[in-house]
Amino acid sequence: MDGIKRSLDRLVLDPQLADVLSIVKGARNGFTYGAKIRFPHALVMVFLFRSGSLQEKLRIILKATFQHARNLATFATVYKTMMLLLRNISSSGKESSPHTFLAGLAGGYMVFGRGIQSSVNQQIVIYVFARVVLALARLSVQKGGAIPREFRERVTNNAWPVFAALSWASVMWLYRWHPETIQPSLKSSMKYMYAVVPRNCLSCNKVLITFTVQLRRLEPLGFF
Repeated sequence: MDGIKRSLDRLVLDPQLADVLSIVKGARNGFTYGAKIRFPHALVMVFLFRSGSLQEKLRIILKATFQHARNLATFATVYKTMMLLLRNISSSGKESSPHTFLAGLAGGYMVFGRGIQSSVNQQIVIYVFARVVLALARLSVQKGGAIPREFRERVTNNAWPVFAALSWASVMWLYRWHPETIQPSLKSSMKYMYAVVPRNCLSCNKVLITFTVQLRRLEPLGFF
């Protein structure tokens, strides 16, 4: 047993295998992270909002968890493999800024961009997109960014209030006048909170009971 362990240690520490092991490690970490993130979220959302037998609920939880973990592992593999290839064909033999963009582009298209997209994939991409927009906004007000220096402080102090107000204004307008364009789970949640109740029902005690019961029928916010 000790001999096997020493052999594995030598294998892991072999500098010639560092690049290959980096890809393997990225895939392992992607799978582990995806499972840790999705499983508790799916567990809570399914048992709160899904109907059906225990077996059906467990199947949904495990399916969503495996899909999330697999996709993150696959993306990590594609990204790291592309980075390795681009570095090797580069004249400098070093990593450069375009390499990360091209590797991410390839991984994003292959894993999240092709074919019919599952709700899990949509949630991951929307999450990433929101973080990218916020990061680019911060980058724009940094020294040397797109915003002129004389406007940076004003933009920094007022950007978030304007962004928050416009986001809520937009989603409420869309819900009221174009609800078919909103993602189903968000629309279901908004319908529960903001549905217009006929005036002749305001005095009816059943309204509160009916609305409370409808909570069980809401689609979960986890997009699955």
